[in-house]
This record gives sequence, C-alpha cells and structure tokens, in this order.
Amino acid sequence: MTEAIAFDSHRFVKRLTECGFTEQQAETLAEEHVDLLNSNLATKADIAAVNASIEAVKADLLKWMFGALIAQGGQVVALVKLL
Repeated sequence: MTEAIAFDSHRFVKRLTECGFTEQQAETLAEEHVDLLNSNLATKADIAAVNASIEAVKADLLKWMFGALIAQGGQVVALVKLL
C-alpha cells in the first residue's frame, strides 16, 4: 500500500486523556491504531489491482464458456445426424 491513511493521532490521544487514560496508554493505543490502519485498509491502488485480476479471470471464463458452447453445438449436430 502506497497511500497514507489520514488519522489525527493527536486528537485521539487528547480525547483519551480527557476520558481518564494516562498519556502513555493513550499514545500506545494511538500508535496501534495507526499501525492497524496502515496495514489493513485497502487503498485505491489495491482495489485497482483486484479489479484487474477480476477482469483477467472474466476474460478467461468467457473464452472457456464460448469454447464449451461450440463443443455442445457440435455434439447436438452430431446427435441430430445420427437420428
């Protein structure tokens, strides 16, 4: 992931300390939140890569379906000739 996620850690720490957390607890929690956000959220680049993969699979699937359709058509023609 190349894009940064906007997270106001100062505001987060300030609100936690106002609610009774110690400053050390609040800062540690804020650092963990930043790490989680940066490692687990998908960016636009991640989504574009997944979309490209989906398009590639879609193209392969259409090729196989078209081939199977032609094969089925050939089998139907062969069966009709046998009757």
